[in-house]
Amino acid sequence: MKKRYVIFTAIIAFIAVMGYVVPEESGIWEFSDNISTADIAWMITATIFVLMMTPGLSFFYGGMVRKKNVISTILQSIIAMGVISVLWVFVGFSLSFGDDLGGLGIIGNPSTYLMFHNVGGAATDNLSMQLGLTIPLALYALFQMKFAIITPSLITGSFAERVRFSSYMVFMALFCIFVYCPLAHMTWHPDGLFAKMHVKDFAGGITVHASSGVAALVGAIFLGRRKEKKSEPANVPYVILGAALLWLGWFGFNAGSSLHADGMAVKAFLNTNTAAATAMLLWIFLDCLTGRKPSAMGAAIGGVLGLVAITPSAGWVSIGDSITIAVITTLVSNLACHWKSRTSVDDALDVFPTHGVGGIVGTALSGVFVYKYESDILAAEGVTHLQFFFNHVIALAIVFVYTFLVTYGLYYLTNKMIPMRVSEEDEHIGLDISQHDEHYGRPEVGKRELAEYYSEKHEE
Repeated sequence: MKKRYVIFTAIIAFIAVMGYVVPEESGIWEFSDNISTADIAWMITATIFVLMMTPGLSFFYGGMVRKKNVISTILQSIIAMGVISVLWVFVGFSLSFGDDLGGLGIIGNPSTYLMFHNVGGAATDNLSMQLGLTIPLALYALFQMKFAIITPSLITGSFAERVRFSSYMVFMALFCIFVYCPLAHMTWHPDGLFAKMHVKDFAGGITVHASSGVAALVGAIFLGRRKEKKSEPANVPYVILGAALLWLGWFGFNAGSSLHADGMAVKAFLNTNTAAATAMLLWIFLDCLTGRKPSAMGAAIGGVLGLVAITPSAGWVSIGDSITIAVITTLVSNLACHWKSRTSVDDALDVFPTHGVGGIVGTALSGVFVYKYESDILAAEGVTHLQFFFNHVIALAIVFVYTFLVTYGLYYLTNKMIPMRVSEEDEHIGLDISQHDEHYGRPEVGKRELAEYYSEKHEE
């Protein structure tokens, strides 16, 4: 264990040296003439709200697992704020939004913004002009960083209660570099492959939810089933708290993706709330129709699903469309959850049936609903409604295949470096104790069993 943390520390030291070597040009924090202070104020607020989603997700997931895995599950989300933030400054933003490499629209040039070089208070660089930014490039980079942080956090729900913490950190970094950054470039960079296909992803249906959902499915398959699959949630109020924080944070996630304090931001805000409310109610009603009682867990899951569903189209579609999108996506996702429960795949917290399916269906519906609001622009470029829809389907197929294959390779590679799954004994004791020497409330295992466990570890 010490050897791997020596390597981790050496990586941080290397990045620190790079930070010293890469100079900051004088005057980089001076605002350019096209900067809007109103847009700055809104985007700082939106960025804060998006970051709040990660602690929200940590409570949402943490309340669903066994008591002996609560701390570990929460930390798996929180640690992303550390790993991804440093990686994003070092090279992640460059890979996502740097100058297109090779003209393929797949990945950015890692040297464009290496160590945030030339990322400051102006909005006069090539990317800013292409995006029409009225905020400093540094603020845009920070806003996008929060999306990169929450994406690997979403994956953790699939392999909850059985993943080794150190191997998860390695996988997270690799996933960001080889999956998230290429998809962000393809989708949101003006020269990206999907952008050129006129694929519309307002706030992350492809980049965040479809990618994390598919990666979650692969993770559940790769790591295998838990030894003790049946369990009661440790803290349902945590789940409700997490869902509430996600709902609040999602206003920054979606409305902030307008990048301006304008009508589109307000429209995205309203659509986000409407879709979440619709999905929450429908999920409860579907539970009751199948003989269950209305539950807090069902309300929380339904609300979050509605947020996922509207994300790809939030700033474009009408209020009525947002309700329709939420209803269709909730029906499909609810069926997917029931289907998953009949399979041998142990996606512990239903990440693929909710975030994955929600992102995929929501993006496909963008191909149906968004065209009528962008028809003048698209028709002028010779794009018919049918072409527009099929471009979204093609993009989703590319995302699914690419993410599945690359993520499986990353799990395999990480597992070769550090075994990803904890031992059966560690899983039985719980990840809180076995991975972190901490516990939430009274340990589930007895004092004698715990003493024997520590005795064996000491001897090792």
